[in-house]
Amino acid sequence: MPSPRLSPKVARLLGMQLLLVPLVLLAVYAFVLWNTRPNGPGETGGIDTIHTAITWIAFTGIFIALGYIHVNFARQLLSESKGTRRGVETW
Repeated sequence: MPSPRLSPKVARLLGMQLLLVPLVLLAVYAFVLWNTRPNGPGETGGIDTIHTAITWIAFTGIFIALGYIHVNFARQLLSESKGTRRGVETW
């Protein structure tokens, strides 16, 4: 049964937008990885390998969690637009 407050068109649009967010997050993640690479041995400044690993691990966890949340909400909205519910009782 579809939600009385959310039309199927709006739910489908929001679901598709939520599926695009992980792609944008992937682009931001690639940008972070590219900019935090350690410099060569002859160059000075920048970030060393230990701090690079810490940064990559931290951003990996954050981006995986955000991507999972967005995909989960997108699946719920897309199933809501088709008229089925995915275990959400309070909507």
